[in-house]
Amino acid sequence: MVLYKDGKVYLKLVYWGMAGSGKTTILQTLYKLTKETKKEIVPIGNLQIIARESGATLYFDRGLFQSTKQKQVYYRVFTVAGQSSFSPLRIKLFDKPEDKTDAVIYVIDSQTKFLEDNIESLRELKSVANDKLIKEIPFIVMLNKQDLKEIIDKDNFIQILKNEKLWYEPGNSLNRWNPIIYETCALYDQEKDIYRSFHECARRTALYQIYGDGKAPSEEKISDTSILTI
Repeated sequence: MVLYKDGKVYLKLVYWGMAGSGKTTILQTLYKLTKETKKEIVPIGNLQIIARESGATLYFDRGLFQSTKQKQVYYRVFTVAGQSSFSPLRIKLFDKPEDKTDAVIYVIDSQTKFLEDNIESLRELKSVANDKLIKEIPFIVMLNKQDLKEIIDKDNFIQILKNEKLWYEPGNSLNRWNPIIYETCALYDQEKDIYRSFHECARRTALYQIYGDGKAPSEEKISDTSILTI
């Protein structure tokens, strides 16, 4: 849910995915990329990483980012703990009544041996989002860990999205808002599409809020504004 405070706009973006899919590493790499190189979105302050000794997320991680072109716009970015025992916390973080999520980046561990775990996490997300993914909540997908062997490819995951009714065919007004699927690597020295996927999620979030009043905008409303800078 968009927050307005002192003339500033705060949007809430959440990285969601199974335990070990790389969400914390993605956030750390995103922070480093936006801090050390010239980008349109930059970090404010430091990340808050709450982790166990093993490195697994305990509760959640979060960071604050600001648009350099629309300086009144800020992005509050969270990751959720993926372990099954943290399901109540994930739900609370995602759907807090006074602080609902504005956009989701779904992170997949691309190793084929984790396919069912990824699908289970996706179904939980669908349930928590209450049928609002794509329709009201911008939805981006990251096929992470593409540096490993025996991985899920983009076409296979599109079929999973179709099975879960999270993919719209041509002719449907929501087709243009189908999730872009990025094949990513979160490791900083092998980084691939970490900033690009975040930037597209941020861009879509702005479009939904400005031209769709919190929903997927119609073709007419964005015909001349789909390259909105953020």
